[in-house]
Amino acid sequence: MKQPEPIPPRLATRLLLYFLRDDLAEEVVGDLEEKFCLTARTISPSRAKINYWYQVLHYVRPFAIRKRSRSTINQYDMFRNYFKVSFRNLVSNKGYSFINIGGLAAGMAVAMLIGLWIYDELTYDQYFENYDRVVRVMQHQTFNGIKGSGSAVPLPLEAALRDEYGSDFKYIALARWPDQHILTRGDVKISKEGNFFQGDYPEILSLKMIKGTRSAFKDSKSVLLSQSTAIALFGNDDPLNQSIILDGDQDVKVAGVYEDFPANTTDAGLEFMANWDLVFAHSPWIKRAATQWGNNSFQLFAELAPGADLQAVSEKIKKVKQKHAERERQFEPEIFLHPMRDWHLRYHWENGKLSGGRIQMVWLFGIIGVFVLLLACINFMNLSTARSEKRAKEVGIRMTIGSMRKQLISQFLSESFLVVFLSFILAAVIVALSLPWFNTLADKNIVIDWLNPVFWIISVCFIIVTSLLAGSYPALYLSSFQPVKVLKGTFKMGRLASIPRKVLVVVQFTVSVTLIIGTIIVYKQLQFTKNRPVGYDREGLVMMLMKTPDFHGKFDVLRNELKNTGAIREMAQSSSPLTSIWSNSGGFSWEGKDPDLQTDFGTIYITHEYGKTIGWNVKAGRDYSREFSTDSSAIIVNEAAVKFMNVKNPVGMELAWGDQKFNIIGVVEDIIAQSPYDPVKPIVYILDYGNTEWIDLRLNPEKSTSECMALIETVFKRNIPSAPFDYKFVDRAYGEKFSAEERIGKLTSVFSVLAIIISCLGIFGLASFVAEQRTKEIGVRKVLGASVLSLWKMLSRDFVILVVVSCLLAVPIACYVLWQWLNNYKYHTDIAWWIPVAATGGAIVITLVTVSYQAIRAALMSPSKSLKTE
Repeated sequence: MKQPEPIPPRLATRLLLYFLRDDLAEEVVGDLEEKFCLTARTISPSRAKINYWYQVLHYVRPFAIRKRSRSTINQYDMFRNYFKVSFRNLVSNKGYSFINIGGLAAGMAVAMLIGLWIYDELTYDQYFENYDRVVRVMQHQTFNGIKGSGSAVPLPLEAALRDEYGSDFKYIALARWPDQHILTRGDVKISKEGNFFQGDYPEILSLKMIKGTRSAFKDSKSVLLSQSTAIALFGNDDPLNQSIILDGDQDVKVAGVYEDFPANTTDAGLEFMANWDLVFAHSPWIKRAATQWGNNSFQLFAELAPGADLQAVSEKIKKVKQKHAERERQFEPEIFLHPMRDWHLRYHWENGKLSGGRIQMVWLFGIIGVFVLLLACINFMNLSTARSEKRAKEVGIRMTIGSMRKQLISQFLSESFLVVFLSFILAAVIVALSLPWFNTLADKNIVIDWLNPVFWIISVCFIIVTSLLAGSYPALYLSSFQPVKVLKGTFKMGRLASIPRKVLVVVQFTVSVTLIIGTIIVYKQLQFTKNRPVGYDREGLVMMLMKTPDFHGKFDVLRNELKNTGAIREMAQSSSPLTSIWSNSGGFSWEGKDPDLQTDFGTIYITHEYGKTIGWNVKAGRDYSREFSTDSSAIIVNEAAVKFMNVKNPVGMELAWGDQKFNIIGVVEDIIAQSPYDPVKPIVYILDYGNTEWIDLRLNPEKSTSECMALIETVFKRNIPSAPFDYKFVDRAYGEKFSAEERIGKLTSVFSVLAIIISCLGIFGLASFVAEQRTKEIGVRKVLGASVLSLWKMLSRDFVILVVVSCLLAVPIACYVLWQWLNNYKYHTDIAWWIPVAATGGAIVITLVTVSYQAIRAALMSPSKSLKTE
């Protein structure tokens, strides 16, 4: 068997041709190849390769090296010519230019809006100087084998961390929970959201003070006001060291004014800070809580000491609660630190492990933005390659007169750059005009800083990346034509040439159909949850927070006067708002209870008319009644509590809570007071007029809402002049629980519509090209008797097949992703069979409508015209 001829090292040959002068290249390469073959035959192939490399390197000498001249003027002229040709092509093909620039502008606008939204999310809380060292102290606790995580901690934890681990922290500060409070200065009364903090909290946040100092907050009677609150109270007067009244009964001193927090901070909306001693001295239960390790009613913030490692400190303090509270060991409490960088994006735990949060939405919209931009780029690729036959002769002539392939690639990339640049200008205008609407939709306060150099650097990078993404494939494809075939007229696009375009169309509609299915399922999940029975009648129900001591002790007066006006049907008071549970308690027991079963019941104190006011449904037993004096030791439970207790006939049973014993007189239908996506928590309702914080009013349906509220306002202002008249409609407050999901649904809907529009623009352009390409064929078919319907079917069939393939790919992808999303909710809808069917049908109809214009237009063209075209 004959041995194959040895081949010189290709890398050495390429290196030689790279640096060797052009006039020497052919002669030198020929001589070296002759020597290589001779040495390989007479000595050995390996020796021949070594000698070949030696000879190549031997030519690295000044006389043989190619002199590379760089003419800036020639380069400038060349690129100017590229852009001139590109602009002429855009002008001469206005329809394709409109589709390309319009589609890319829409895709880039979506990508820019999503990019601004993601930037706002990722920079959350970075306004604070010590952002990387600020932490929230949290705890894991295990109830009946299930580990839960929360930010509510016991008050004594602060002293334990300060005394035993003080070297690991620079600052530590206790806090209550943000709530509405009344600030009064003379005749000015305003209701603002604020909170009570220990003195180091301003240092933890590195508050940017406009007036006063952060250290002044350590005064036990001091408050700090936001700039907007200071203006609301004092106008142009200097508020520093001025006295105001907090909640109608506490004289406090304004120790400073701080800059309003930006919208993308956790404390956005916090209008004032009050010193911790004000709430500590004013609330006896908080004084008692100073030694109660089981009372998890407080927040605790800290700043790590310089050099302290978060994970190490978190592990060090893990068992501090178990060490100090023997009774709490049954819940296996574990204290840990949650860094500020994760407060907004990573806050969801499953069985003690951080499992996500809003970061999942960031990833979701980031992926959507990339795909929508990709759809627009695909339009450019498809239309550029589809029109390749028209540009084949241009490519052939350029290559014949000496253009190298890389020059052709540069020309086509410059066309891509010009289109992308024009699209970016249009996209920037669209973003600027739509930003107010987008902020409302996304609940953001995003502002584009046009003067920021970073913005323009990112924009330039965005243009370059998009240009390469959209133009690389057309540039490589068009520059690969063979000039001989093109100029001979034998160049024709093969059947396989359209495959890449078809693949890209499939990708486009796969993304679009996936978004359509996602939009439908998000909407269906919202409606499924909104239609969940809430256990009471929300319509015509108003609730008011009792913000000052003047509210207390006036229940009967207010109720009688309000009923006499005819504005209300009934009135009650409660310790929690109808849309939340403010207190949870353990330590409940009943006959037959498993000793190892741990209890955690929502505890709500109410007045007699609570059930009648809210319209709850009594499923067994009876409601509270003034006719029964024994109701002071009675208790009402919800269905979830009965299920948890695992009893069949709870009415008449005794329920013990510590030293107190209650008689269960009734069972009510579960009321959704927390997340509507989660199971209802076991709740007990206890009759107690002394622990109520909220007033609940049932409006008279026979009067208009505005008339009722005017009468109610008159009564409240007469009896409680120290407080502004603030109230909430329960149905609106309940609707706010769906705000996050509604935003997801609306944003997804908008992006889905834009994705479909972009895809349809591409389909429309391709359809017009196909119709133009097959003009003569259509004319011949018409002469032979083809009907308009048959021609329409012929031109539409290929596009419909591509869309059907897209749907077959999109349905399993969408169903898998959305099923994972639905599983984040314990109470969720199912993915019904009709959703993929409807999405597929909709995509086909949209495709047919888009294609039909060009198809019918081509089919209706006179054969005499179409046969003349060629």
